[in-house]
Amino acid sequence: MENAALDATGMAYVSGDCDRRSDMREDAPAIAALRAAPGARAVVIARDQAILTGEGASAAALHGIDEAAAIGALALEAFLGLTPEGAPRFAFWLDDGAVEMREDTSDGFLDKRMLVVPGRADLRLADLRSLAMKGAFDPPTLSMIATAKALISWHSTHGFCAKCGARSHAAAAGWRRECAACQTQHFPRTDPVVIMLVTDGDQCLLGRQSRFPKGFYSALAGFLEPGETIEAAVKREVLEEAGIACRDVRYLASQPWPFPASLMIGCFAGACDRAITIDHKELEDARWFSRAEVRRMLAGDHPDGLASPGKMAIARTLLQTWADA
Repeated sequence: MENAALDATGMAYVSGDCDRRSDMREDAPAIAALRAAPGARAVVIARDQAILTGEGASAAALHGIDEAAAIGALALEAFLGLTPEGAPRFAFWLDDGAVEMREDTSDGFLDKRMLVVPGRADLRLADLRSLAMKGAFDPPTLSMIATAKALISWHSTHGFCAKCGARSHAAAAGWRRECAACQTQHFPRTDPVVIMLVTDGDQCLLGRQSRFPKGFYSALAGFLEPGETIEAAVKREVLEEAGIACRDVRYLASQPWPFPASLMIGCFAGACDRAITIDHKELEDARWFSRAEVRRMLAGDHPDGLASPGKMAIARTLLQTWADA
């Protein structure tokens, strides 16, 4: 990965661990041969969750191709690439009917659906956010799950041509959709989001949404709009959400965020003043934190029980970089 600070988050794509081989996607015989290779493995997704085997340290997210195909009816498959050793990796998306939901206690922040594969007590399902927060797998494996989840989420919501309305079909080893009626090609979308840590001397600005866990604060963020630069988006979002004008926007790093398909663009910005005016449609609260407070939040021992994002998030990287400065 080009930015080592994000290498440990487990969410960012680590280019040295999986060669996507986009040049092979149009070669159907080559993809079929890779699928049949002894070392081929697949990430299996059902209803936005990964299907795993084992528990704890023995948990595995990769399945043999035949084993993966036997779990349930396939709605789609895609070629993810090759490992440094040349082992093929695929993503399988199961038909919704392959799994059942036992209960759903999701709280708006964490996906707590309890999904099961009928008749397969050896399998369990887990959402990507929980896996990343727990550090359940190494960064390359989490990256493959994230890529699979984002790609499959796009396919699940783009079954029809946006130009003529006819049904489209998957092509290019899962990396494109094509319309037979008007020949339009459609490609997976990525939604850019600016996420920024606004600072003024030894203070930084953090906010919280009502859906966040109690005491949880993070960097402000918002979608980048058409025709807008990263710098302009940072300034607009901070002004809209907290009423603070910004200057000196500086880029730090980026991170894929497959919930469902964003690219988080991490930045620092300087505040022109500290007078906060909260847009309560966007934020429940926003306040200034000292560097000492942020260090306590990162360490998990803030006296008021306040918390910051986990290691999987680029917001954590922004806070840690500033706190260590």
